[in-house]
Amino acid sequence: MPLKRSARAPWSKAMIRSQLEVVDQLRPPSLVLTNATYLNVYVKQWKQANIWIENDRIVYVGPDVPDSAVETVDMTGKYIVPGYIEPHAHPFQLYNPATLSKYAGERGTTTLVNDNMLLFLQDKEQAFAQLEAIQQLPTSTYWWARLDTQTELDRDSVLVDSERVHAWFNHPDVVMAGELTAWPRTLKGDDEMLQWMLDAETCGLPVEGHFPGASAKTLTKMALMGVHSDHEAMTANEALCRLEHGYTTTLRHSSIRPDLPGMIRGLLGAGLEAYDHLMVTTDGSTPGFYQDGLQDALVKIMIEAGLPAIEAYRIVSLNVARHFGLDHVLGSIAPGRIAHLNILDAIDEPRPSAVIAKGQWIYRDGASFFPNELIEAALALMPATDVTIDLTPNDLSFSMPVGLDMVNSVIMKLFKITHDTGQDELPRDCDESFLMLLDKEGKWRLNTVLKGFANDFGGLVSSYSISGDYLILGKCKQDMLMAFERMRELGGGIVLVDRGEIIAEIPLPLCGMTSTEPLEQLIVQEQRLRAELIARGYHFEDPIYTLLFLASTHLPYVRATPLGIYEVMKKQILFPAILR
Repeated sequence: MPLKRSARAPWSKAMIRSQLEVVDQLRPPSLVLTNATYLNVYVKQWKQANIWIENDRIVYVGPDVPDSAVETVDMTGKYIVPGYIEPHAHPFQLYNPATLSKYAGERGTTTLVNDNMLLFLQDKEQAFAQLEAIQQLPTSTYWWARLDTQTELDRDSVLVDSERVHAWFNHPDVVMAGELTAWPRTLKGDDEMLQWMLDAETCGLPVEGHFPGASAKTLTKMALMGVHSDHEAMTANEALCRLEHGYTTTLRHSSIRPDLPGMIRGLLGAGLEAYDHLMVTTDGSTPGFYQDGLQDALVKIMIEAGLPAIEAYRIVSLNVARHFGLDHVLGSIAPGRIAHLNILDAIDEPRPSAVIAKGQWIYRDGASFFPNELIEAALALMPATDVTIDLTPNDLSFSMPVGLDMVNSVIMKLFKITHDTGQDELPRDCDESFLMLLDKEGKWRLNTVLKGFANDFGGLVSSYSISGDYLILGKCKQDMLMAFERMRELGGGIVLVDRGEIIAEIPLPLCGMTSTEPLEQLIVQEQRLRAELIARGYHFEDPIYTLLFLASTHLPYVRATPLGIYEVMKKQILFPAILR
């Protein structure tokens, strides 16, 4: 009995027999779109046809009109393209997989391939129950299986071992392994990581790399190890190098790397004429970045940068489906595909005026028809935060001789602390702040100083971090204590306090990482926090990413991790965290 792969074979024999009856006009289709001008991604042409849909599947595309249908809609004057696919989503950037799916789907991105980071360290039965609930949404959701955690976990954390990795490989909704941030370990002889990569190949899963600044030699070695794709090119030349080495190359346009316009212009200027191995991603941007949309916004950027519209639409549909081995069910308007369709008012206007997902209208005439009860069912299975520990004045003791100096939003270097950290408040005319990473169970703490974050704020506390522990930042210890207490009342979140007043907050009651609010509301909350931090001296691209990646060891040069201040290149703990 073969393992059920719902990502690849979503229909039973009974369903297929019913669909055949529709084609033979023994039963009426559930929806027919007549007089459709649709993009045939295989022949790269706009074609005229009638599209028959039975429940969630396209069953016929051609000149015939059925004798009857449950619903018939005339598409004269409209253009229909396949639903867009986001190949590299991080669905825990304050939002959660369910609310992101709704927001994305209503704007035409009807399929997401998601990072499993927040679920990876949960009990697998609990995690897989969440996947099942999300699978009930009208949008399609697939996942990738991580091979590393992107930070150095303390000894009491959940073990990342072959059993855990293979359980994810074998889940029917998992279509990729990666992103491989710990690739230097494989080059240095880590056979366990290499074996997991080979096991992914055996399971039919492409492996995605994470190779910022990689040389041609490194790309060659990683290709030999079985890596299929990468999304870390930062210039058109780097993208071309990846293409020439056989990689499916994902161009990024995100809140900290808005690179797509220049990349497209550079590739066209270099004479690129083959686009079949290109994809594009927003790479888990923070909520405010999505005001303009998701893949619909990227299609607009590509067209405006000079890429032919047909190629832009193929990049966000067929190219992605083919890469993940899903092109027989996704990425095109053809018999046998899931009925994900975007109805456009014009070829060069990729934001759809109506969206069909799994054969049902989820957006039409300016109104959402997304089933909110399914969102609520998915949210009910996501673990709530329980902040059980206290922060005391005794915890706010800072005697570390060195701290972290921000190079940009996410990269830190070591610096020697010169200010007196024994006082209750640091001067407002300097850019140094107290920084504490506090174990979520209260067992340890790491106290140091962060330089370059901001200079005129009291306290900022966040349960949102890559290690899942609490970040406490600030100039004023009393404000830091107040911010922590408010975060605890919220059951997780980000709280900014200044001079004894709560300035901005984002409640994150799910795992301390994600909100239950619709993205539209979350965008408002995040923009207020961002504006308040910018007004207080934050001058980089994205403060949310700064909080997330303070403990992330896939970035240079030093990080504040659960083990202590950690030097990434040497894999060395410079100053350990201490027990409370």
